[in-house]
Amino acid sequence: MKPFTYVTARSPASALELVREQGRFLAGGIDLLGEMKESIATPARLVNIKALPDTMAVTNANGRWRIGTNVTLATLAAHAGMKPALTGLVEAAADVGSPQIRHVATIGGNLAQHSRCWYYRHRDVNCRKKGGRLCYAREGESKFHSLFTGCTCLSPLGSNIAIALAALDARVFVQRGRKVESMTMAELYATAWRTPTAHHSLRDDDLILRIEVPAAPQGRSAYLQVAERSDFDWALVSCAASARVVDGKLQNARIVLGAVAPIPWQADAANAALEGKPVTTATAEQAADLLLQEARPFGDNAYKIPIARALVRRTLMKLVA
Repeated sequence: MKPFTYVTARSPASALELVREQGRFLAGGIDLLGEMKESIATPARLVNIKALPDTMAVTNANGRWRIGTNVTLATLAAHAGMKPALTGLVEAAADVGSPQIRHVATIGGNLAQHSRCWYYRHRDVNCRKKGGRLCYAREGESKFHSLFTGCTCLSPLGSNIAIALAALDARVFVQRGRKVESMTMAELYATAWRTPTAHHSLRDDDLILRIEVPAAPQGRSAYLQVAERSDFDWALVSCAASARVVDGKLQNARIVLGAVAPIPWQADAANAALEGKPVTTATAEQAADLLLQEARPFGDNAYKIPIARALVRRTLMKLVA
């Protein structure tokens, strides 16, 4: 690990000023410190943002949940008020890592984390994500990689939280220069689809301040994932869904797949197919067909398709259970 300086920011403005000199923001540090140990990231300065005001609270007012960027995943997973209202988000937080990690990791850091692709994480491999010429997963081992291959880098999004928030129509509020801008979850990761070196749409000096989630009356949400191990493991495939359920039928349904693309994978046609429908095997299979119609698996990751189909069905069933 190369030498670096460490400073604590007391305001968003000072954080942005301090990070501009080859710096990186530091909250829980779960992802960044791992990259530094492997010499993948070599910041000259770490800017501690844990002291920023109004970033540690979870509040519910004016029909919206507001979650500060430094709220830990353990806080989300154990939040009594949030569990009935935003069940899918609570379930996604509870599935991240181990209890020790969840007590340190923050929601902002989880959204901004970098690729978990083993080629990207190998210090001696200069893949496309690191500015090289090749995506080695296309000809190498692609077991954990994307099913949707229209982009030039096959490393999938690793954030559970992003998938749950996408289904909940959440927005991320980012300090960008002197302005605070909001992004949908699709916008937060859109650049990762277009640009192989990008992990998300954030610039180096963009700072996530908070996440806001609509508190829809009578809305339900759910999250499920499949991993190789039941605890402390990354999702092979994840699925989140939300909807209002009226007389057993879905309204304003959203369903999202994770760990299958560099972005939260959604399809407007799948959501439309669920509108006004009861949750049955037939409606779930139709939604899965529409979500997966552009999937182009490689030899090592075709197993993800039947897993995704099963998760779509089971997650939708949880909405009406």
